[in-house]
Parts: sequence; structure tokens; C-alpha cells
Amino acid sequence: MSTSEDDSVITQEVLEDLKESISAQDLPSAADNIKHFLDQQDRVELNIAVTGESGSGKSTFINAFRGLGDEDEDEDAAETGLVETTTEPKAYKHPKYKNVKLWDLPGIGTLKSLKLVQFERYDFFIIIASGRFRECHADLVKEIKRMKKNFYFVRSKTDLSIDAERRKKHFDEKKMLDNIREDCVKGLREIGVEDPVVFLISSWDLNKYDFNSLHKRMETELPQHKRHVVMLTVPNITTEIIERKKKALEKNISRVALLSAGAAAVPVPGLSVAVDIALLVYEIQKYKTAFGLDDESLERISERSGKSIEFIKSEMKSGVRVGMDKDILLNLLCKSFVLLVKNAVQFQLIVHYKHILGNVAAAGLSYVTVSYMLKKVLNDAAEDVRNVLKISLRYCTSIHNYLW
Repeated sequence: MSTSEDDSVITQEVLEDLKESISAQDLPSAADNIKHFLDQQDRVELNIAVTGESGSGKSTFINAFRGLGDEDEDEDAAETGLVETTTEPKAYKHPKYKNVKLWDLPGIGTLKSLKLVQFERYDFFIIIASGRFRECHADLVKEIKRMKKNFYFVRSKTDLSIDAERRKKHFDEKKMLDNIREDCVKGLREIGVEDPVVFLISSWDLNKYDFNSLHKRMETELPQHKRHVVMLTVPNITTEIIERKKKALEKNISRVALLSAGAAAVPVPGLSVAVDIALLVYEIQKYKTAFGLDDESLERISERSGKSIEFIKSEMKSGVRVGMDKDILLNLLCKSFVLLVKNAVQFQLIVHYKHILGNVAAAGLSYVTVSYMLKKVLNDAAEDVRNVLKISLRYCTSIHNYLW
């Protein structure tokens, strides 16, 4: 079972197959079938290679990208050090999305043969450089281009470079950043890279410099079915990222609501409610995970900020703060339906999907009720994470550790 190229659209054929499948199952099995269908889009495998010279900050970047610190308590953190700690490619799974792996490759200065890199394994490469553009960077870029893979050139430790120059009498931060970028751009251009883009990064403070631009570029250039996955994995470090993540999650609401409508059109007593509850539980948990509002993430923020879980949750206003069990969801579904009727919501979608759905009235009502409820929960959760971000910015000492 699959969707069309646009992951937010479910074809008539897919919906009919789903209706036929769940109509022959008991309620728990039907609900599980629906959840499995939704789960497919978030389980697309993504392999990101991170390479560069020894000591360039590869491992620290991998940890920061996954929202982890280099500290001992983070058991899954990539090992860091002043000397090369990676002797062969090692995969580090994202703590929330196990299908996303960042591969720490041996320092390119230690490789005797670029064949050891296994270029075909990875979706794209991130090349980390902590100093001037060098011949080893050029050799790696040439090989990546030959293999027709995408790469992103990252100049790491930008904050350290700035701090080292700040004491000079005529220090100009913008001019220095331009010079750092231009050195790398020039090196890339000399080996035939057209319109090279260089991203300046501080792995200890991802909301500075170009991390947001780097992530946006990745999203743009990935295949459609992998964009959604990389969007979910980005740490919630700026309000812009939170808004982009919210819009990405919002695109999925129509397909979730259409699945609800499909179940409502099947004449099996209790099936519609069972499927709606399963859908809502699944989607709301996805919002909590994507926004770092799950208990594990909040505990991490509490540790970093020195603020209690109770204090952090007091800044959250949505239902995800206390969790949502079956009874709460049923109550919210009823309230949503009443509000829709009271506000005279127009059910144009009933007519639109008439050729697909059997019980048009039930299906249409289910569609708009679930859509309305999920949009409200998503908006409230996005507001919660903005409030939690403020706490993180105010109290956390290490900025890349706070929202996973």
C-alpha cells in the first residue's frame, strides 16, 4: 500500500484497498493497520555521511545534529577528541528516529584510499573543515562529484575563529565571516564546483550562523519521500525551524483525516471511533516527539536548565502537557464536533470525496472533525515548544542540547 508522489495525497485505489482490509478485521487490528499505514512515511531510511580532517569537529557536529552533548552521560554520543577517534565508518542513529543515521567517517587525512568511504551507501555528504580549504578537501569533493552525490561544505568552529580574532584592534566580525566563507568558496570554485555554497557553523550554538540555512538546503535537495524525515529530525532551536516543522506536520493532517473518513464509510459498528482514537493517539505522539515535548526530552531540558519538570510543564498550555488517553480524546472529539456544528462549518469535502466514499455523511463529518481537532492540537503544541524554547535560551548553558 502506498501513497502518490505527494505524501499528503491518498489515491482512490489506496483508500478502497484500505477500506476493504479494515472491514474484515476486528477493531484493534483495523486500528493497527491504519497506524502501520501512517508509520510508513516516517520510516524512510536516511544515511548522512559526515567527513573531514581529523580534529575538524565531525563527531561534535553529529552529536549536535542529534540534539546530544559530548558529555559522558550521553551514552549514544559520538566520541570526540583532539586526535582522530574514528578508524572506520560508524553509524549513529538519531535518538528519536532510528531510521536516520549519521555516519562518522575516518578523517580524510588518514585515508589511504577514498574507496574506503563506500560512497554508494550514503544519501549525501557533509564535509567538515575547521580551517582553510586544503587539497584533501578538494580530492574528496572531486570523488563525491564523480559518484554523483550531493555534498554540503561546512566550516566548523566558527565561534572559536571569531573569538581568536576579537581581541584585535580593528576587528570586524562580518568582514571576518566573509573572509572565512570566501576562502572555502574559492577552493571549491577552483576544482569546478559551480556556484559553491559554504555553511559556517558552531556546533555548540546551532542557532548562530548558517545551521538553519544548511538544513533548509538539505530539505530542498532531498527526494520528496525523504524531505519529511529530515524535517522531523532537526533540533527545535529557532522559531523559524518550529514554524517550518509545524507546516510540514500540517500537510499530513488531510491524509490522516481522509483515513478517518474512509473508516467512517465502512458499515462496521464502533470501527470509526476506534480508528479515530488510534489516528489521534498516533499523530499527537508524533507532534510531541517532533517538538521535543515528550518526557525524555523535557527531562533533558530540566537537567540542562536547572529548572524542574513541573516548572517547564507550567509553561505548556496544550493537552500534550498531561497526555491524552482514550477518554480525553473521545471528549475532545465530541467537543470538536459540537463546535463545528455550532459555527456552521461548511462540509464541501463531503461532496468532493463522494465518488470515493460510501457513507458520505458519516465520512464527511469524520473528515472535518478530525482535521479540526488535529489542527488545534498542532497549533497548541507549536506554541508550547516556543515557550519551552524561551526557557532553554534563558537557562541552558549548551544551546544544542535542549530540545530533544
